[in-house]
Amino acid sequence: MNGLKKKALVAGATGLVGQELVKELLDSRVYDVIKVISRRKTPFSGIQGVEEHIIDFEKLEKYGTLVADVDDVFVCLGTTMKKAKSRKKFVKVDYVYPLKLANLAKEIGVKQFLIVTAIGSDRDATFFYSRVKGKLEEELVTLDFPSLHIFRPSLLVGKRRDFRIGEKTAEWVGKPFSFLLIGPYEKYKPIKGKYVAMSMCAIAQEKSSGVHIYESDKIRQLGKVLLQDN
Repeated sequence: MNGLKKKALVAGATGLVGQELVKELLDSRVYDVIKVISRRKTPFSGIQGVEEHIIDFEKLEKYGTLVADVDDVFVCLGTTMKKAKSRKKFVKVDYVYPLKLANLAKEIGVKQFLIVTAIGSDRDATFFYSRVKGKLEEELVTLDFPSLHIFRPSLLVGKRRDFRIGEKTAEWVGKPFSFLLIGPYEKYKPIKGKYVAMSMCAIAQEKSSGVHIYESDKIRQLGKVLLQDN
């Protein structure tokens, strides 16, 4: 690519989707700079084209300069109740931090915001996890980004940096029966983190305006197509 390249910012690059996403962004050669913000070192420290910034997410408002010249913001932040150990800490990682970053990006003038939430996100859902994700989605829509993309994957599968026994058990149990999930239930099949990352990278290049929500089955379909093209 000989023209001007873009700059991206990725939050959550130590997780399954985040790691795959940074790899996809690098391979795309669309971005000359990929800024990675994290609470701890990532696997991309020292790699050409990646700027790693270890930050305090409690003070996100202090890092406006990191977002100032960015074209696309990708958010892959997320934890589990078991890891967070309390609802308050879970809300911080899955709601407060993403929303803070979104407000900062909007204030600075970022045009495109892409985020991973979860299947079943709904502020009126029975499950606390789904309610938090749904509330976040609603808040993001009110910010009125020129381009907002929300990805709702089902159970994510792939090689994680940190082992999560609950998710791994669900993966072992769910995989043999995933063939039963067809038609309207297809979106509940476990999905590869790589498919989510590939879809995020590809959709970011489409320059589509407005709010777009991608359910897990559509993400899987697009991921498979992209994988074949490569």
